[in-house]
Amino acid sequence: MVQETKIYKVAEVQISYRTDYKIQERPQINSSNDAYDILIQHWKQGSIEYLEEFKVILLNTNNRVLGIVDISVGGLQGTLADPKVIFAIALKTNSSKIILAHNHPSGNIKPSNTDIKLTQKLKEGGKLLEIDVCDHIIVTTDRYYSFADECMM
Repeated sequence: MVQETKIYKVAEVQISYRTDYKIQERPQINSSNDAYDILIQHWKQGSIEYLEEFKVILLNTNNRVLGIVDISVGGLQGTLADPKVIFAIALKTNSSKIILAHNHPSGNIKPSNTDIKLTQKLKEGGKLLEIDVCDHIIVTTDRYYSFADECMM
């Protein structure tokens, strides 16, 4: 009696991350001002006062920027930052640290209760994965708020 072998279809998962420049050529972040300068250069200036966006700066152990990733774009009042998406990207790029960032189209840099809760949630999640959530920066066209500078990390 010949036993029939059942064939299962399973998706293949591939992980890749490519850069075309040396690690020494990447910017290094040593302060919230460094992070803001890099963020503001990569923000869509036409929408910074119109749509709320959430971004993450990915860092190696020496605070060299591995990349900046757009997580979400919302409306005037908010946007969604899914922890699973944020940490999946951080893990895929082998990031040791991340800096969270989003803008407030209103120009008000004061963090909302939602901003504070999300920051704490992501900080705790990062501890489990050994990914340091270094800061959360609220960006406007001419100024910023740093959770780390305000001892809220």
